[in-house]
Amino acid sequence: MLVDDFLTDSARRMPGKVALVCEGSRLTYREIDDLANKMANALIDSGVERGDRVAIFLDNSVETVISISGILKAGAVFLVVNRTTKADKLSFILNNCRAKGIISDRNAANLLSSIASDTPDLRFLVLKDGYPENGRFHSEHCFSLQEFLDAAPAAPPPRKCISIDLASIIYTSGSTGYPKGVTLTHLNMVTAATSITQYLENIPSDIILNVLPLSFDYGLYQMLMAFKIGGMLVLERSFTYPYKVINLMLQERVTGFPGVPTIFSILLQLEDIRKIDFKDLRYITNTGAALPVDHIRRIRETFPKATLYSMYGLTECKRVSYLPPEELDRRPASVGKGMPNEEVFLIDDNGQRIATPDTVGELVVRGANVMVGYWENPEETAKCLKPGLHPWEKVLYTGDLFKMDEEGFLYFVGRKDDIIKSRGEKVSPKEVENVLHALPGVLHAAVIGVPDEVLGQAVKAFVVPKKGAQLTEKDIFKYCRANLEDFMVPKYVEFRDSLEQTSSGKIKKTNLK
Repeated sequence: MLVDDFLTDSARRMPGKVALVCEGSRLTYREIDDLANKMANALIDSGVERGDRVAIFLDNSVETVISISGILKAGAVFLVVNRTTKADKLSFILNNCRAKGIISDRNAANLLSSIASDTPDLRFLVLKDGYPENGRFHSEHCFSLQEFLDAAPAAPPPRKCISIDLASIIYTSGSTGYPKGVTLTHLNMVTAATSITQYLENIPSDIILNVLPLSFDYGLYQMLMAFKIGGMLVLERSFTYPYKVINLMLQERVTGFPGVPTIFSILLQLEDIRKIDFKDLRYITNTGAALPVDHIRRIRETFPKATLYSMYGLTECKRVSYLPPEELDRRPASVGKGMPNEEVFLIDDNGQRIATPDTVGELVVRGANVMVGYWENPEETAKCLKPGLHPWEKVLYTGDLFKMDEEGFLYFVGRKDDIIKSRGEKVSPKEVENVLHALPGVLHAAVIGVPDEVLGQAVKAFVVPKKGAQLTEKDIFKYCRANLEDFMVPKYVEFRDSLEQTSSGKIKKTNLK
């Protein structure tokens, strides 16, 4: 089975059923499937071949859903890039995977024009709301989405891929400061979606509300899972307006709501939230960071008819574990056991499997959901994909430290490296430090993660100004917001006269907090 079969099969079985609700639009499975076929045929006519990479640089929208589905149907590989990504990083990503085309919007035209000369592999640009007349892209290489689709037939394109072909690349922060492309095959993604829908007990009548970005794997899989089960996806751009989301939840009779601790924290602060009857809500999921025990209690009181699933995952394998809801009272701090069709275990510093309960070790994941590697990065791939239990396999060394109790339930302890996990996203301290060092007036900068009840970890920056520089926290925040994705912007800034250095001249972070 291929990932695009989720949509194709549901469209065949229930063509008239509403599959997607987004920004006032209601599209049936047949309508989405036809538009995806048009997208696929248009991409093929533009020279996209099996295995080519096509980037999507859009917020959550109907067009994003159609683009993902169409790229897959064309036999190509999709990557959804966070819409807040700045020029330098976007240019790196497009060059790293040698993307042949990009689908975006008119507001990004200037940004895309500014990097056009630095992205030689990019052959065409599709803008969902038309394109400005002035711009680096010539008209024959730049299309409005409408004209792009109108010129293509709605007939299904020839099936090209098999399950071991790549379906997606998801870029995640690396310790070097450069993002790494997690490569996922159709088999990886189908396996993950199948296991998750199995333990969530998803059914065709499920209506899933997603406010998480489709560039985030947790958000992306809400779309894939909804199409797999033949359910309905209610897609919102963000959680910026909580009452709008709540009204939508009630209006559409939502049965499933995925969130992260920041979202639940905002919900729980609403004064009248306990007065609302969420009678249709069947389940709530949380991942990205463990929920505080008090939040778990308050969520269950606020949504008494909904089952709460605490989960843990990482982009390299999508999902690792879930806590069976009946265990929530007994072990609220646990993220559960490995999900169906997957094996997890802990190893010590010598690579030996740990058999003693409550002993800290690195978590290892074994299963068909594990990525095939980082895009054209064998050195980084070799660090986390290592020989497994049998000669024919490799397993994922997650870099996350856990404890496991006598019954096999997992408890997160921390990271082996300095990667910060905030709001469910990985943040590279090096990447934030590089931006800070580019700010005039900054002499030295160091970035660490600090414990945060809501974010899991918050980004904290230590800054040493140059002599005579008049920097303020406001200056730091403003510059970071202009040059970093929103989840990478420091929550805290602390100015120092100096930062201790090692004998090799590197900043010593062990005493920073």
